[in-house]
Amino acid sequence: MDTRHRHIRIERAAWLVAAVAALGATFALYARPAFLVTLIDQIWSCF
Repeated sequence: MDTRHRHIRIERAAWLVAAVAALGATFALYARPAFLVTLIDQIWSCF
């Protein structure tokens, strides 16, 4: 495998890891009800 294909595979893997980390962080925050209440209160205060 040449370096160009290796670079593409590494970049694709990095994006996959970043996406999984973002989804995991989102799930962890939404699993906490106090966070949801604070988020809704902040959004509501904009109106």
